[in-house]
Amino acid sequence: MTAVSDRPGSRDPQIDARTHIVDEPAIGGYRIRELPTAPPEHRVTGRDGPRADATAKVTGRAEYGADIVRPGMLHAKVLRSPHAHARIVSIDASAARALPGVTAVVTQDEIQGLQCYGTMVKDQPVVATGVVRYVGDVVAAVAAADERTALTALDLIRVEYEVLPAVFTVDEALAESAPVIHPDEPFGVIPKYGQGASASLRSAPNVSYEFRYSTGSPSVWDSCDHVFEDTFHFSRMNHMHLEPFVTVAEASADEIEVWTATQSPFNLRKELSRVFGLPENRIRVHVPLLGGGFGAKNGPKADPVAIRLSQLSGGRPVRFCMTTEEVFLTVSQHAATLIVKSGVRADGTFVARRSTVLLNGGAYAEHSPAVAEKAGYRMPGAYRWQHIDSVCQVVTTNTVPAGAYRGFGGTQATWASERQVDLIADRLGLDPYELRVRNLKALGEEFVPGESGIDSDLEAGMRVVADAIGYHERVRTGNRGMGVSVGVKDGGGINKPAMARVKVTTRGDVLLNCALTEMGQGGHSAMAQLVAEVLRCDPARVAYARIDTDNTPFDQGTNASSGVAVMGQAVRTAAEKLRDEVLDWAAVQLAVDPAGLELVDWHVHIPGGAVHDLFPMIMEVFGNTGFEFSADGFYKARNDHRAPLEAPCVFWEIGWAAAEVEVDPETGRITVLQLAVSGDAGKVINKIACRGQDEGAAVFGLGQALFEELRYDPGGELLNAEALLYRVPLAEDIPERFVSITQEQGHGAGPFGSKGMGEGGMLPVASAIAQAVADAVGAQITELPLSPQRVYEAIAARAAAVPPPAPRSPRTTSARVSEGVR
Repeated sequence: MTAVSDRPGSRDPQIDARTHIVDEPAIGGYRIRELPTAPPEHRVTGRDGPRADATAKVTGRAEYGADIVRPGMLHAKVLRSPHAHARIVSIDASAARALPGVTAVVTQDEIQGLQCYGTMVKDQPVVATGVVRYVGDVVAAVAAADERTALTALDLIRVEYEVLPAVFTVDEALAESAPVIHPDEPFGVIPKYGQGASASLRSAPNVSYEFRYSTGSPSVWDSCDHVFEDTFHFSRMNHMHLEPFVTVAEASADEIEVWTATQSPFNLRKELSRVFGLPENRIRVHVPLLGGGFGAKNGPKADPVAIRLSQLSGGRPVRFCMTTEEVFLTVSQHAATLIVKSGVRADGTFVARRSTVLLNGGAYAEHSPAVAEKAGYRMPGAYRWQHIDSVCQVVTTNTVPAGAYRGFGGTQATWASERQVDLIADRLGLDPYELRVRNLKALGEEFVPGESGIDSDLEAGMRVVADAIGYHERVRTGNRGMGVSVGVKDGGGINKPAMARVKVTTRGDVLLNCALTEMGQGGHSAMAQLVAEVLRCDPARVAYARIDTDNTPFDQGTNASSGVAVMGQAVRTAAEKLRDEVLDWAAVQLAVDPAGLELVDWHVHIPGGAVHDLFPMIMEVFGNTGFEFSADGFYKARNDHRAPLEAPCVFWEIGWAAAEVEVDPETGRITVLQLAVSGDAGKVINKIACRGQDEGAAVFGLGQALFEELRYDPGGELLNAEALLYRVPLAEDIPERFVSITQEQGHGAGPFGSKGMGEGGMLPVASAIAQAVADAVGAQITELPLSPQRVYEAIAARAAAVPPPAPRSPRTTSARVSEGVR
C-alpha cells in the first residue's frame, strides 16, 4: 500500500490526508476522496470485495452470446452492398439456394410484410429493399450447415445495381441539390416534451429528426459586451467492443426465441414484436454476459436476420455472429459539426448561448433521434446562462448508421462547449480555470428551469483535478502546457422505469432477478452488494438470475449509467420489502412485536439479545419442502411537464479532467505527460468497479482526443474498418502519470446517496488535452482528433498569422491571448 503523498509528483497533501488508498498500478494512482459535503460514513457491505463475475471470467467459464450452441444449429452469413447508394435492379439467388447445406436465403422478396425498425424513426429494413444506402448495407442473407458453406453461397448470389448519387457529409446532404436518401418518409414518433423543448420529423429532405430547446429571453443578447461564434468538428468513432454482434434464434411463424447480446432485452422484444407482427408474449429474449456494449448493443442488430432465416429453415436455430469488420459496418458514433454562438460580459460572465448541432446520422435513423435530443439539451454545459437556444438535427447520409455511444451526445456537446470556453478565455485574456469557476452552476442549482438541481459541487471537483496535476503551480518550460475541463450529462434515462425481484430460500440463499445486463461494468456485483447490505448477509450468498424476458421483471435497458441510481432503487426496495416480510413472519412465529427485530445472516435478532435461526423455524412450519420468500421493487422518476424532457433528471453525471502535455512543434506530436480524471460516485458501492469505470472512460476520451476517426474514401467506403487499421489507445499511450480520483460527495439519488458513473469520465478529456496544447504552443484547434498533422498545421497557421509573442515571465498562471486556428 503506497500513500499518494509518497508518490513522485504528488502535489496535494490535503487530498492525500483524507483519502482511502488501494494498491496502485505502475501507470498511475487511484484515490477515493470524501469531500467535506459528504454525509457520515455508511459502510456498504463488500465495497472492497471482488466482483461476483471475476472467477468465471478469468477462468473462461463465463458464457457469452458467441458461446451459445443449440442442437441442430445453422450458421448465417450476409452479403453486403459494395455501393454507397444504388437501386437494386435484380437479385438472382437460385444457385445459392441449390447449394447442398443451404437451408434458406433471405432477399428483399423474403421480407414482404415485415416492418422496418428503429427507435423513434422506423426506416431500417431487415435486408435492403429496392435501394442500398451505404457501403455495407445488407442485401441478402444465407443460413447453412456451417460457415464455409454459407460463405460459398454468398459468392453465388448475383445482384445487379444501378448506381445513384451519394452524399457523405452533413454539408453535402443538406445542399439543395442533394439526392433524397429516403424519398418515402418513414414512420416516426415524437415523445412528449416539457417546457422549452420540442421536436419535429423530416424538417428537411435529409433530416430525419430535429430537437429544439430554448429558455430565457433573447433580449439579453443586447447586454453582452462580446459575442463569439465558433464552429467545431467531432470525429466519428467505432465502439470497439470485443464481443461482436451475435444472435442465436429459434423462430417459427408463431413464436420467436433468441439468445442475444443486447443491452435492452425488453426494448428488443418490443421492436421484434413490431417487425414480425407477433404479440410480445410470443417473443422470448435471453441475455448472457456481454463482452462490452458502450451503447452499440441497443436495438436490433443481428437479430432480425437470424430470426427470418430460422423461420425459413423450419424453425431450426440459426446463429448469426458478425465479424469485427462487419461490426464496423453496422453502427458507429456520430460525427458532428457544432456551431456555437456565446455572448459574455467584459468580466467573463456568461449571458447567452445559441447552438446548432448537425449529427451525421448515416443511412438509417437507428438511435439518432435520442442522441440528438441529448446533444442539443447538453449544449449549455456546466454553466449558468440567462438565455439558451439549441437545435440539433440528425442528417441522413450514405454512411454507416450512427447510434448510441458512451456519453450519448454529451461527448459532442462537451467538446464544443468546453472548447469555446477556452477560446473565450483566450480572447479575453483570462485564465480558463478561473473563467470556468466564475460561471459554474452551484450545488443544487437547476440545470435549466424546471430541471433537477446539479447534485455535485462542480467547483470542488474542478479543484481536485487541477490540484492533482499542479495546475496553479505550473512552471512554463519548453512546449509544455496544461488544461482543465468539466463535462456534465443528465443520467438515469428519460422516464426510465425499473423493476426487480428478490427471493430467499429456506436456508437464506438469495436470488436477485432484474434485467440489468452485465457488460463489464460490474453491475451484477453492485446489485448483489445492495441486496447483501439490506439483508445483512455475505454478498457471496446473493446469486444473480439469468436474464429472460419471460421471467425477469421489466427494465427499459442498461444505459444512461442508470444501473445503481435507477435499477439500484428498485433492487433496494425489493430487498427492504423482503426483509420486512421475513421479519413480520418471524414475529408471528415468535409471538413478539416486529418493531425492533433485525435480520442478520439469516438469523432474527430480538432486542435484548435473543437470536433465532430462521432455517428450523421455516422447516417446522412448511415441512420438508421448505419455503421461499419473495418481494418486488419498482422505481421511476415522477413525470413533470415543467422538466424539458418531461421528467426531471434522476442524477447528474459529472466528469472532470486535467491534462499536461508536451508538443513537438516540428512534427505536431502530442505527448500526454499527466492526465487526472475524476467522477462523483455519490457513494461508492464497489471501489474496483468505480475505478474501472472512471479509468476506462478516460481512455475512451484519450482515444477520441488523439487517435480515433473512421475515414472514408471518396466513394463512401470505410478505409480503416478493421481492428488492425483502426487506431485506439495502446498501453504505451497511457500517460506516465495517470490518476483517477473518485469523489464521494454523497448527494446522489441512488441507494446511500450513490450516483451512476462510467460515461462522465469520458466527456472532458479531449477538451482538456486540446486546451493543454493551446497552452503549450498557442494553437487553438477545433477539430478532432488532435492528430500530429492537424496540430502541425495549426502551429504553422498561427505562426504565419500572429507576430512573435513578447517575452513572458517563466512563471505565470494567466492564459496567453492568441488568435490561433479557430
